[in-house]
Amino acid sequence: MKIITVEEHFTDPEIVETNAKYGESSGMKNLPEKIRNSYNSMRFTGNSLTDIDEVRFDFMAKQKVDVQVLSYTNPVSDMVPQDEAVRLCKKANDILSTVVNRYPKRFSAFATLPMAEPKEASKELERCVKDFHFCGALISGTWQGKFYDDPIFFPIFEKAAELNVPISWHPEFPDGRIQNYYYLSESYSALTGMQFATAGLGWHLDVGLHMTRLILSGIFDKLPNLQFISGHWGEGIPFMLDRIDQIIKPKTTGLKKKISDYFHENVYFTPSGILSKNMFEYMVKIFGASRIIWALDYPYIPFEYCSTDFLMNSDLTEEEKNLIAHGNAERLFKL
Repeated sequence: MKIITVEEHFTDPEIVETNAKYGESSGMKNLPEKIRNSYNSMRFTGNSLTDIDEVRFDFMAKQKVDVQVLSYTNPVSDMVPQDEAVRLCKKANDILSTVVNRYPKRFSAFATLPMAEPKEASKELERCVKDFHFCGALISGTWQGKFYDDPIFFPIFEKAAELNVPISWHPEFPDGRIQNYYYLSESYSALTGMQFATAGLGWHLDVGLHMTRLILSGIFDKLPNLQFISGHWGEGIPFMLDRIDQIIKPKTTGLKKKISDYFHENVYFTPSGILSKNMFEYMVKIFGASRIIWALDYPYIPFEYCSTDFLMNSDLTEEEKNLIAHGNAERLFKL
C-alpha cells in the first residue's frame, strides 16, 4: 500500500539564526525568563530536520513512507522586518523546491508564507503552486497578536481558493499573556508549565480556537471551496462539535450552516503522530475515512510512537485504509 504523509518538517539553519538575531516572537513577551529559556532550548535544528539523504530516508524506509509532503518548521518570526520576512520565506520555498526537484517521487511540499505582507504572501503562494507545483501552504500560530480571521489576511485565503489548494495548520507558541494566565503556576515546575502550554495542551487549543474563529468569520460562505488541514485530530474541536452546535446556532452567527457542517466540508484531519485507537475510531466514525490524511509529524514525535503499522493493522476496510494512506492526499493535492 502506498503511504503519503503530510506533516513532515524541514528547516534551514540561516532562517533559524536570522530569527534569533531579531529576538523572540511577540508571543514570547510577558513570559518569565526561565520559561523563555526553556522554549529556546526546545527549538530543534538537528540532522533530522536538515538532512534529506540519510536520516530522513532511513526513517521513511522504516515507516514504509513513499512520499513526504515537506513543510518548513521553525517559521519566520513575526519580529523579523517585513522585507526580510519576504526574503526568508522565498529562500525556504526555493530550498524545498530544490529538494522536491531532486527527489520528485519522494517529496512534495507546502509553501511557507510571509504573513506580515498578505499581498506578498498571496504572490508567493501562487509562485509556489504554479512554478514549483507545491500542494498548498502551511501557516502557524497568530501574527503579532492577530488571528487570521482579521480581514487583512483574507487575500491569502482567497488566493488559496482560487488556486484550489489547501492551507495546513501547524501549532505555534501561544501568546505569552495567555500562557501566563492559563498555564504557568508557582505550584509546579517551569518545565511542566511549558509542556502544558504547548504540546501537552495549550497550542492545540490555540489552533482549534483559530480554526473555529475562521469559520465564525464567514470565510467559508465567501470561499466555499477553500480547504484546511487540521492536525492532532482537529486539535480537540471535533470532540466538542455537538456542544458548539447546540449553543452557537446559525440564527446567531448569520452563517449559512452549522459550525460542524464546515468542519465536515472544509476541513481534513491528520493524526500528527497521535496514534490513539479511541481517537482514530471516533474520527473515522464522525467524519469518515475520506476526511482523514496520514501524518507522522516527523521528526517531532519520538520514533517509538510513529508507526504506519497502526493504520495497516486497524479494523478499517482496505478501501478506507487506502483513502487515508494515499487516496485523499492524491485527490486533495492532485499528486
